[in-house]
Amino acid sequence: MSAIVEQFSAVLWNVINRPSIVDFVDILLLTVLIYEMLLHMRHTRVSQTLKGVVILLVATWLSDVIGMRTIHALLSWVINAGPVLLIVLFQQEIRRVLEELGATNLLDSGSRLQQVSNTELMIDEMVLALNNMSRRRVGALIVIENKTRLNDVIATGTRVDGVISQPLIENIFEPNTPLHDGAVVVRGDRIMSAACLLRLSDTTGVGRDLGTRHRAGLGMSEISDATVFIVSEETGIISMARGGELVRHLDETSLSRILHELYDEKPREPTRLKINSTLLHLKQRRRNAHHDEQQKPPKA
Repeated sequence: MSAIVEQFSAVLWNVINRPSIVDFVDILLLTVLIYEMLLHMRHTRVSQTLKGVVILLVATWLSDVIGMRTIHALLSWVINAGPVLLIVLFQQEIRRVLEELGATNLLDSGSRLQQVSNTELMIDEMVLALNNMSRRRVGALIVIENKTRLNDVIATGTRVDGVISQPLIENIFEPNTPLHDGAVVVRGDRIMSAACLLRLSDTTGVGRDLGTRHRAGLGMSEISDATVFIVSEETGIISMARGGELVRHLDETSLSRILHELYDEKPREPTRLKINSTLLHLKQRRRNAHHDEQQKPPKA
């Protein structure tokens, strides 16, 4: 711990007393790197762990200042072994952050949502399939790949590599067929694989009425930037998982709007803002409906 403090003091002294152009560039690059890492980690378990790491560092420093040698030695051992433990515990989250940091237009232009020749037709086919399965209460799980490549997930299923169409989607999820149990992964306008295995979410905020299919969709959205659509087999309700959050009771209009915002040729940040505004609109509409229901006079 003392060595870390000495190194930090030396760096701080050099920056204050001997600043140069290289020092300013170094600080700027480090600031951008830390900002990007925090930006990509804010929806993962790593962001929660960082708070614990900061508390651990402060406790180690205080134990050294106060003179609690036993506690200081124990905390120092934990800090020394901490990087290895964090890599083992959060390997999936670290891999996701590194993939997103490298997913730039110059390095990986193919990892964006691919532009399709007939976006309107493809979206109509997907919306029609989701509504038909919702009406017939056929369970479905559709993962739409975004910037983060899902090759490892695609490899767990059966290769399809077919153009999106309403009959193909419904046929895959038809009960008692070989590919109905699992997820479909969509890349651009093509269904890449079916019957894929997804990691289940370990969040405690999922309602008891939601089963494995919804937990799998949430888990997929927690470790990637994919958008996942879920059709409940029990209720027929259409839900969407994105960024570790679940939005339920989607209708034809909201489905079409979300898909257009995903596939339209627009920058990434405005797309994210539009999707967030769509989700807020859906949440506000459900709150208004619930309020109106409470205001109704009781039946005689």
